[in-house]
Amino acid sequence: MNASVDLLACAGRANVHIEAAIPQGHPSAQILGTGRIGSGTIVDPKGLILTVNYVVLGAQALKVTVQDGREFAAEIVAQDSISGLAILRISAKELPALPVSASRQLQLGDEVFVVSSVGGGSSRVANGNVTFLGPFDANWEYTLDRAIMASALNPGLGGGALVNQFGSAIGVVSLSLNLIGRFSLAIPGECFLEHQDDLLTNGRRTTVTPRAWLGLFCYPMQGHVVVAGLLPGAPAEQAGLKQGDVILAIDGQPVPDRRTFYNQLWTHSAGEAVDLQIFRNNKVRALEVATADAEEFFA
Repeated sequence: MNASVDLLACAGRANVHIEAAIPQGHPSAQILGTGRIGSGTIVDPKGLILTVNYVVLGAQALKVTVQDGREFAAEIVAQDSISGLAILRISAKELPALPVSASRQLQLGDEVFVVSSVGGGSSRVANGNVTFLGPFDANWEYTLDRAIMASALNPGLGGGALVNQFGSAIGVVSLSLNLIGRFSLAIPGECFLEHQDDLLTNGRRTTVTPRAWLGLFCYPMQGHVVVAGLLPGAPAEQAGLKQGDVILAIDGQPVPDRRTFYNQLWTHSAGEAVDLQIFRNNKVRALEVATADAEEFFA
């Protein structure tokens, strides 16, 4: 590893361990569980912490352990369902913080390292190189215009920092795909920097209209999109969509892949209806779905 010992130590001191308690009745509990643990990064000496939203989604109680072993109750300051980031705050001062930088200067092959919590007030570091910079879409109605993938395998829990050789957090590690592709996926730092003021002031992005959300999981197959699962109580299930349905078109527009499906869906605001053409039991069917706001559904 080419990064200096001092740089690694600085990044490690800013890493925190997060424990979240989620009520059994919260919609996310069925998918993510009621007791979640994750990593976070102190980005302000006064106690602001950057992490991934899925760790704290629906939390009724949060505990943060910093590297010297102290434990703090934390509050959620902001949640951004578009980027997948969350901001927490603990009541502490003069904490070791890591600066956040945009990833725009990052290039393929650049050395980076991941810092993440392994519990008990300890953190681990793994180094690697940037292997991909570009669009990413996932099965839960989520995309990034520019994701970062690195060969640095996450050595601990999701939500830690992806750090460059200058000691800045250029991303937040969201997914550890060690078994699939042996890489880590990170949300770029600009997703925080460009919306920081709005998030800290309003708790969510208010500069964009809440976009349509269905509450389904899907995967691409042979030029179409197939429903892999449905969130109970969400618009897709309420409209009668079923697991295994093949989505042929939305609003009359063909659906050749998942990203096209999402982009067309997001031309609608939350609450507007969308028209789906689906294939089920050897028949083509029409289905109207009244969409919702994901952040309100999970609030």
